[in-house]
Amino acid sequence: MTRKEFIKICSVLGVGLPFQASLFSQTKALGKAVMSSEKVLIIGAGAGGLSAGYLLQQQGIDFEILEASSVHGGRMRINTDFADFPIPLGAEWLETSTSIFQEIVNDSSVKVAVETHRDAPDRKFVNSSWFGFFDEYIVPSIAEKIKYNTVVESVDYTKDQVVIETRTGQFTADKVIVSVPLKILQDGDVTFRPGLPNEKQEAIDDTLIWEGFKAFFEFSEKFYDDDYEFKIRPSTDGEKIYYNAAYGQNTSKNILGLFVVGKPALDFTARSGEELRDFILKDLDAIYTNQATPNYLKHIVQNWNDEPFIKAGYMTDNADEQMVKELGKSVANKIFFAGGAYTDGDDWVSVHAAAQSAKRTVEEIRNSG
Repeated sequence: MTRKEFIKICSVLGVGLPFQASLFSQTKALGKAVMSSEKVLIIGAGAGGLSAGYLLQQQGIDFEILEASSVHGGRMRINTDFADFPIPLGAEWLETSTSIFQEIVNDSSVKVAVETHRDAPDRKFVNSSWFGFFDEYIVPSIAEKIKYNTVVESVDYTKDQVVIETRTGQFTADKVIVSVPLKILQDGDVTFRPGLPNEKQEAIDDTLIWEGFKAFFEFSEKFYDDDYEFKIRPSTDGEKIYYNAAYGQNTSKNILGLFVVGKPALDFTARSGEELRDFILKDLDAIYTNQATPNYLKHIVQNWNDEPFIKAGYMTDNADEQMVKELGKSVANKIFFAGGAYTDGDDWVSVHAAAQSAKRTVEEIRNSG
């Protein structure tokens, strides 16, 4: 069963995607915090990397997070200037129960207050975002452990300690958690010595990663539907949806969102500036009888293919679950993986799946001694 089919079934049954409650508990499911002399380096400060660091902190395990860019969050990026509510340029929807927030925080003394509303088959944040959740509840306790503008180029695990070479220096650790977008590994931007096992490398090379693009347009009037989904054939090629981004928000603004991944995204990633703006307006004019152009006020776009440390959207919803499982496996008890692409194969690419993979990885490190 593909992830897309799984999500559809959950929608039909009226339930969110399962978050596997046994992974977290309100009383630190990893057990009593234990002090460790080991050092763990995490590559990447997206949802998986931040979650892994947060859990290592709870367990008293020393760590650092090496982030290639100047900001944390990865594809949870938001814009706070465009409208009077956060615009999610990347991760936007909650694809499971709202109890996942408390599960990720993993501390019963902390009460999470995040408002969401139903946006079938998922949920939307109300005047908040996935980035906002992490920035409020996860990042503060580990902020001093994040080293920004640190681009990892190679990982050498031939000796007892792992040696990481970056553009700005060398780091050593007992174990490493790789939490970079899969496209970074697919393009060989991080090399490994020795090379990763054949099964792992084949899974990296053969997994389809969709192109990713989002845009948000403000209009003077709401002439559009709350959602307009294009029929992509074959469906495995990707998705393209226009949707009311202001739905459920505390705003009077008319903000229309565009979410497009896979082959349909190529029409957008190949354009920029006024050409791109006019291309989208023409697309909307064709749907809504020439109402887009005269009501246009402003817009913003996010082309994930152009981000040098991300380089794409995300792994296809139609990936093979056994291949995903292979992506999540550790190597030589030294190299571990956490993030939306490195899961147990039951679910992938979503933020909550990234957090769950971090929990699984930290538990494996803790049990490996």
